[in-house]
Amino acid sequence: MTSTVTYPHIEKVSGEPAKLQRIPRVLVAQIVMDYLAYGWSVEEICRQHPYLKLSEAHAAMTYYFEHQQEINQEIRTEWEQAEQAKSQLLRSPFFVRIQAKGLR
Repeated sequence: MTSTVTYPHIEKVSGEPAKLQRIPRVLVAQIVMDYLAYGWSVEEICRQHPYLKLSEAHAAMTYYFEHQQEINQEIRTEWEQAEQAKSQLLRSPFFVRIQAKGLR
């Protein structure tokens, strides 16, 4: 007999990132990034993001601790996409002049 674990407040569709059921634009990985980057507790995450319910933040962290490899890969992918987009930005003429003078 196989059992399936469900996470309250979390929606996970195969091939898509895990997200909150109530606010689908909020990904579990986004909540986890606050924990990893700032060391925030679940309570602090909810203070910083008042639209989150404490139970949603706890569910997101529970999902993360049980699926770390998956969420860490999502974070890595998002970081790489942001870095790629950043590298493709056109630099303003002012920025180019400042950089050429060694001031940046």
